[in-house]
Amino acid sequence: MSEGLETIVIEPGTKATACVIWLHGLGADGHDFEAIVPELGLPAGNGVRFVFPHAPFMPVTINQGYVMRAWYDILSMEIAATQDEAGIRHSAQLLEALIDEQRRQGIAAEKIVLAGFSQGGAIALHTGLRHAEKLAGIMVLSSYLPLEDMLQGEATEANRNTPVLLAHGTQDPVVPYRLGVQTRRVLKDLDYPVQWHEYAMEHSVCLEEIKDISYWLDKRLL
Repeated sequence: MSEGLETIVIEPGTKATACVIWLHGLGADGHDFEAIVPELGLPAGNGVRFVFPHAPFMPVTINQGYVMRAWYDILSMEIAATQDEAGIRHSAQLLEALIDEQRRQGIAAEKIVLAGFSQGGAIALHTGLRHAEKLAGIMVLSSYLPLEDMLQGEATEANRNTPVLLAHGTQDPVVPYRLGVQTRRVLKDLDYPVQWHEYAMEHSVCLEEIKDISYWLDKRLL
């Protein structure tokens, strides 16, 4: 546990030498992507630890104030128009605490991947581009870049060349495809090394995407 966040941790069969911290989406929990680990088929003995944190519970405006697990509040259907800056920054601090925890356990920052789906992807991207030490990579699934206008002034040099995987469904009704495309454009304009994948799916994950994630992770965490 770190800063009050409960986590699900899947240890490798050998000593952990790398880590993927993977954040779930709105209303889900850390179990959401737990089952994907064996499906990735990463090489045996790769030493990759997976950490799946549970987001805090909070009322979500767009859902009539219903309390659910969320990384930040969603204020309207136009999710990128009016953003919960305080909530985004608070969750970034929680993720930084998880990174620090892995560092204390002997995992180098350059062997840590930040990953996330939907809201979780937004927090992974926001945090990763601002992290003080170079990371292995940032994986963003069906998500977007929050607080876009503030990135250039807040991004650290340490992660200017950190590989970013962006994956999005072309039929996504929750986080519109156009937001994924816009995120790619912004990052490419700032010369981040972005790898883009799109799939004929809605707000979900597909088999082809899992294969692409596996290949990308294997390259990042060799």
